[in-house]
Amino acid sequence: MRTTVSELPDSRVKIDVAVEPEAIAKRVDRAAVGLAGELKLPGFRKGKVPPALVIQRLGREAVVEQALRDSLPEWYERALIEARINPIGDPKLDVGELPGDGEELAFTIEVAVRPPAELGEYRGLEVGRAEIEVPEEAVDAEVERLQEGFGSLHPVERPAAAGDAVVIDFEGTIGGEPFEGSTSKDFVIELGAEGLLPEFDTGLAGAGAGDERTIEVSFPDDHEPAELAGKTASFAVEVKEVREKQLPELNDEFAAEASEFDTLEELRADIADKIREALDRQAAESFRESAVDAAVEKATVNVPEDVVTARATEMWERVERSLAARGIAPESYLEMQDRTREDVIGDARPDAEQQLKREAVLVAVAEAESLEVSDDELTESLSHAAEHEGVKPAKLLEQLRSSGRDSLLREDLMLRKAADVIADSAEPIALEKAAAREQIWTPEKERGEKGGLWTPGDGPPPEDTEDAR
Repeated sequence: MRTTVSELPDSRVKIDVAVEPEAIAKRVDRAAVGLAGELKLPGFRKGKVPPALVIQRLGREAVVEQALRDSLPEWYERALIEARINPIGDPKLDVGELPGDGEELAFTIEVAVRPPAELGEYRGLEVGRAEIEVPEEAVDAEVERLQEGFGSLHPVERPAAAGDAVVIDFEGTIGGEPFEGSTSKDFVIELGAEGLLPEFDTGLAGAGAGDERTIEVSFPDDHEPAELAGKTASFAVEVKEVREKQLPELNDEFAAEASEFDTLEELRADIADKIREALDRQAAESFRESAVDAAVEKATVNVPEDVVTARATEMWERVERSLAARGIAPESYLEMQDRTREDVIGDARPDAEQQLKREAVLVAVAEAESLEVSDDELTESLSHAAEHEGVKPAKLLEQLRSSGRDSLLREDLMLRKAADVIADSAEPIALEKAAAREQIWTPEKERGEKGGLWTPGDGPPPEDTEDAR
């Protein structure tokens, strides 16, 4: 395959692609083998007709057309990789005349790409950073969560109230017929607990041991399993026991039992340290993101409207794939939100535009700083994915190289390095001071409001190792 890239106006490129005759011949034979399964010829078993006879019987043009339908997606992807193009949105493909025997195939790809950036200042920028303070309430909440975990349940002779555990037997029916999972004995539920069906919460409040209740439950339209969605079930419930949760006293004895510390004061100090570390990580990430945004404000990036729309569409399509992976139909999700596909894509446009600007600025910074990514850095970045797939990082890198996708990973790491250059050189200032400066008009603000935050590697994020944007 040969590729030639030509720049077009409005952040678009055209890729002229030529596929060699040998590759065409192999794909035509492969298509003929596939078509042989549908062809019956005297003297040949189904699916065993030689490719040459399939071509003779169906005509070379029909087989070539099938070969192109089968192969164009792969050739398109390979052409982008070889041309080192990261496309935005759907491509426009123009396939020329069908190649004759021994001729190469020529086609063109026109696609939107990331716009270029004209850098302004990007080193030494003043950026707001939060000062870390650990609220006592956060420590109290974590201690109480730990206390809850060491609580014990004791039977009581009184009506059930929020926080109590209730032991029940129940039988459920829909239209008088039982259904899967509708019956249970000695089932324990906690009143007021998250995830408890509200009808059960209300129906069992005030119930005592020996009471019988009938509880009607209306399952929502998106309920799982789908067989119950939109239906109403009737549950006959017998309360067998009410149990009260008793919590241990918060003292040094509790601290020694619940942790490796001897005193409650030491336990609280350790919890405060862990919260502080988490808050500090959040502050560092927010500072990094804000530093990149500050560099974007200093730069000039012109993003065509259709490129913004293409990226916003990609963002929604990732949500669609995520919903589908969880068994949720995107159409049903939109209906529940009282939104249309056009609505959510339109809402995503500001974030899409800012995302494209950030990427463009980081690419420009990487070029200005002559940043490079070593093979060792590539290998190290694959450690987690390699462990998940049960292979060595070097082996995974070899697989990426064989498909040409290592260049995408290399660029992603390079953009991370560019963000490091901006963030590491930035000067932290108080958030109040940074907010005050945001109220002051600057020429850069004429170029538009900021969208959602982004860090290198976010978008479009790889769905897996094989799909790197």
